[in-house]
Amino acid sequence: MTDFSERRARAALLAKETGFNAFAIVPGPNFRYLTGLEFHLMERPTLLFITAESTILAIMPELERSRWREAFPEARTFFWQDSEGYAEAFRELSEALAGPVGVEGMRMRMFEFEALRSHLPQGAVADAEPALARLRICKDSGEIDALRQAVAISEAALDEQLETAQAGDSEVEIVARLKQAMLARGAEGFAFDPIVLSGPKSADPHGTPCNRTVAPGEPLLVDFGASWGGMNADITRTFFCEHVPERSLAIYDTVLAANARGREVAGPGIACDSVDRETTAILSESPFVEMIEHKTGHGLGLDVHEAPQVMVGNDMPLAAGMVVTIEPGLYRSGELGVRIEDNVLITEDGAESLTRFPREVQCFG
Repeated sequence: MTDFSERRARAALLAKETGFNAFAIVPGPNFRYLTGLEFHLMERPTLLFITAESTILAIMPELERSRWREAFPEARTFFWQDSEGYAEAFRELSEALAGPVGVEGMRMRMFEFEALRSHLPQGAVADAEPALARLRICKDSGEIDALRQAVAISEAALDEQLETAQAGDSEVEIVARLKQAMLARGAEGFAFDPIVLSGPKSADPHGTPCNRTVAPGEPLLVDFGASWGGMNADITRTFFCEHVPERSLAIYDTVLAANARGREVAGPGIACDSVDRETTAILSESPFVEMIEHKTGHGLGLDVHEAPQVMVGNDMPLAAGMVVTIEPGLYRSGELGVRIEDNVLITEDGAESLTRFPREVQCFG
């Protein structure tokens, strides 16, 4: 069972170490990580405060009173009614909480930030994103088990779709079938709306599926993942309809070699910068260097994209418990894109690919 109190204790220690009197957390992955609760991020400000002294404060809409009180009956909480507004709750909080307060710079919205800033001393509210990123960067055994399950669900669904896909299928039809297959296998949801792109559309790394149908000889890029236990899989494979054109095969094999190099290099103590350089070197030394468009990967967990970023300039060393994607790709506008993405767990003595779906080129139809 997850020990949320231990997680909050680590957050408190992190706040003290980084010079914050408290962290302010809005609904989202950090909120769930620290409390086990999920609240909607909506027009009503809902904030959790973890102080450096390990106390809990909160600003809560009145309509969340029963659920919050059931989970945290002793927390000092400032409830507010829609009819009265939330200004008084922030004023009362300011009397109980001294700055500096660290906020989630990549998640907190402007109106929440301004409400805090207007009631705390000047300069008391600051971005704590770099510090908070350290909180979830290494996964515990329960999170790793959940990731394994999310990956297993995803790969089983993909295998089923590969067997049935054929020329004439539209991108949105394949998306719908893939979603249904994940849910049928126990997915709690989707890491993101699946990206299924055919032909020249595959050259857009994050394109939007449409009614375009796949034709013989064309690539089909599938980027997707199931959610399970709050954790998210993020897998990409590129297939070809019926046959692989010779030029496309050369591009595919280059990406495949880069993916293998990234998985080979990744391990404890290896800097993210080094993993990216080693992986990208395979691409940049090929005839397709002009087709490189993005970094090697990113952290994976409660967020689909989280720390650490596997990219040039990030000297953070990988450590046991981190989970990162290795996803080199090559893209030529108007022609094709190829990406092969794996989810890799850093272990005490190396790395383990949680994704096992075949990487060698495959055709369907």
